[in-house]
Amino acid sequence: MIDSPIVKSNPKLLVFVPLFYTVWSDSVLTPSEISVLEGLLTSQDWLSESERKFLLSKIDPANPPGFEELNSWKSTLQQLANQSTAPETLVNLGIRLAALHGNGTVSDVLEKARPTLSKIEASLGFISHEAIFNFQPGHKTITSEQGTHYTFDVDEMARVLDGDQSEIIRKVKTLISDPEFAYVGPGDLDLYRKQVLQWCKFLAQQGYGAMAYPTEYGGGNNMAAYFAIMETLSYHDLSLVVKFGVQFGLWGMSVYFLGTEKHHRKYLKDIGTLELPGCFAMTETNHGSNVKGIETTATYDHTTQSFRINTPHEYARKEYIGNAACHGQMATVFAKLVIDNKDYGVSAFVVPLRDKGGKVLPGVKIKDCGRKMGLNGVDNGVIYFDHVVIPKENMLDRFSSVNDNGKFESPIPSDNRRFFTMLGTLVGGRIGIPRSGNAASKSGLTIAIRYGDQRRQFGPEGGTEVPILNYRTHQRRLMPLLANSYALHFALNYLTHRFVNRKEEEMQEIEALAAGLKAFATWNTTATLQECREACGGKGYLSENRIEILKNDTDIYTTFEGDNTVLLQLVAKSRLSEFRQEFANMNVFTMLNYVADKAKTGITEMNPIIIRNTDDAHLLDAEFQLNAFRYRERDILTSAAKRIKRHIESGMDSFDAMNVAQQHLVEVGLAYVERVILEQFIQQVDKTSNAGCKAVLKKLCDLFALSQLHKNKGWYLEQGYMEGVKTKAIRKMVNQLCWEIRQDAVPLTDAFKIPESCLAAPIAMRTT
Repeated sequence: MIDSPIVKSNPKLLVFVPLFYTVWSDSVLTPSEISVLEGLLTSQDWLSESERKFLLSKIDPANPPGFEELNSWKSTLQQLANQSTAPETLVNLGIRLAALHGNGTVSDVLEKARPTLSKIEASLGFISHEAIFNFQPGHKTITSEQGTHYTFDVDEMARVLDGDQSEIIRKVKTLISDPEFAYVGPGDLDLYRKQVLQWCKFLAQQGYGAMAYPTEYGGGNNMAAYFAIMETLSYHDLSLVVKFGVQFGLWGMSVYFLGTEKHHRKYLKDIGTLELPGCFAMTETNHGSNVKGIETTATYDHTTQSFRINTPHEYARKEYIGNAACHGQMATVFAKLVIDNKDYGVSAFVVPLRDKGGKVLPGVKIKDCGRKMGLNGVDNGVIYFDHVVIPKENMLDRFSSVNDNGKFESPIPSDNRRFFTMLGTLVGGRIGIPRSGNAASKSGLTIAIRYGDQRRQFGPEGGTEVPILNYRTHQRRLMPLLANSYALHFALNYLTHRFVNRKEEEMQEIEALAAGLKAFATWNTTATLQECREACGGKGYLSENRIEILKNDTDIYTTFEGDNTVLLQLVAKSRLSEFRQEFANMNVFTMLNYVADKAKTGITEMNPIIIRNTDDAHLLDAEFQLNAFRYRERDILTSAAKRIKRHIESGMDSFDAMNVAQQHLVEVGLAYVERVILEQFIQQVDKTSNAGCKAVLKKLCDLFALSQLHKNKGWYLEQGYMEGVKTKAIRKMVNQLCWEIRQDAVPLTDAFKIPESCLAAPIAMRTT
């Protein structure tokens, strides 16, 4: 067109080239576009009939411009556009092109036509400053300019995260980075299991297995360090973590907590060095979470001073028992104590399974559970006992025993209290598992966020591609989960501290907190790793990028050490017990205070101004956030108590009443846990002294709080605690916080200090 004789005789025709190129750039000229352009050309009285006919031929869908012609138009327009620093439009570009080929003159004709041309440009749906980018080498946008910035000291944040366990964490990270800890493929089951056992032996040599045991039995007398070790190992291999936890945690701790000095002297040192590999045999096929209902029996024979351990039928077998299929030589076996044909409830016994050479002992039958969805480095097995005889001293007798006269004894008279006290001493598993799960979440987030920071896709018209982490939807997928990982880190540290420094009267509360955090954290792990997988697209699906193994290995976390839904009901029942006790102890003054508190809530939190308040300062105020969480927790608890009471008073059996309210009870548990997590996050922000770390932690805390409020917005709207204008403002603020935290996302995952050998994912490798 540019070299056409008719154009050379009238260069003003070039004014249409930018419009023509733009409508043809997608290779399709629609009927409406043809109609608009035909109207434009018909209305230009400065065109001759031959010129008009020529121009109309350029918008004939039956005879579109070829590749060479389109490329010529684009090349010419690009050269012209790059010569200008001023903002352009298609019309301006066309007039400049016509003037250039008209020896620098622009007639009044084109200036008079400018309004019509601009109107046509708008009618075609073009945004001039966007369309012009077709002819420029690139341009900057808010989205494309966003990127990673180091606004805080990563090493300082790592110190905040590691706290007083930083030295042991550093040592474990150094150890798992050693070539001896190089990954093996999980395809060869036997090889993988042997490798995981060898890794455990390396750890035992360093004294890490016995870390929680008393020093007189070869231990480090440091329970907090033991949990830090387990969490840090979770960056490497989760089969290792579970094998480590079964051997030194479940097996060793059951002997320590349920046994007495004679058991400690006999077993703990060998357990801590892995000279005595063992199992924790509680779960039965027929009875998973209901430990009270187990059917394995331990029948006492006073004449021989011994117990007979027996599996009465197929479904009373011990199932899913870690260390059982290959390596376990002994087990803590939970069984019903039977003396003179009387059932005295569940007690624990040390029962031999194999000799030192690995041969299964007479009366014991073990089957291999085989390959699983994940954790295939752990040798899970099924155990049957056929009247296996063990000596009387093999009873772990801290809470129940048989005296010299063959009679049952216990320092705790109540059967229920004794049972729950016994299980309460084993709450450590419900601390280690969520900490391990949260470490897996951190690994997944590190991989996905690094990849999102490097992987480029799409971009503005005429511009370069931008990192996918700059896209708002990508940020909404990952940033709240990053906030969750930090929130859970501090909450689980708090739980660990409470457990390590516990007093007997606090145990019920600690057990409930452990159960609730285990449920919340492991569900969060499952959700996080799935989102990380999807956020990495096909790359996330490749085994080499580690998310597969993290997903598969942690999937069981939601059901072992207690099914999450069941655990949340346990939490709710504990909260209801405290609630009932609170009101039972109320006198007239405390009752008046309770009523006054409710009235105060109505005045300060549910007045017409507050429920509509959308100010940023208000939404980001920790007091508002915590009050909202506390209100939800208290209201759901109160309504659940009233609901159950109403059912029982109407004649419904209390078991049925609890069953009717089960989903309500789950919400009670979640509301309690969410409040504790936020409370601990706020406290951590307050006590962080480094300004850079404090600022980014505040953003993460706000994002956690507002994300939970947004998740529960329906409830708050139903209760009249917020109005729609406020929940919309919360959603907007969540988006803004995700946008702001994006620049800190990579440094925030750097602060986890996960060894590069543990990430071992090509998509997570640094490019700079």
